[in-house]
Amino acid sequence: MPKSRIRKKADFTPPPSSAKQATNIKLTSRSWVAPVMLALFAIGLAWIVVFYVTDGSLPVKSLGNLNIVVGFGFIAAGFGVSTQWK
Repeated sequence: MPKSRIRKKADFTPPPSSAKQATNIKLTSRSWVAPVMLALFAIGLAWIVVFYVTDGSLPVKSLGNLNIVVGFGFIAAGFGVSTQWK
């Protein structure tokens, strides 16, 4: 059986203009993300713990069991903020 010829491809070299664009990208500082994320997690957890410890009389008595939803809302907001972390 005959052997096939081995073909060599030329290595790809990107055009010089794309390398120039990469240096123009500015990285923004996102040092605020971690403290805000942790604060939202802590607020949500504290909201739920206070609700259970006080048998529903605190943090907002008129909300009743919806206080749990508010606490998990803070936690969900913390996860939403965490998507901005780089």
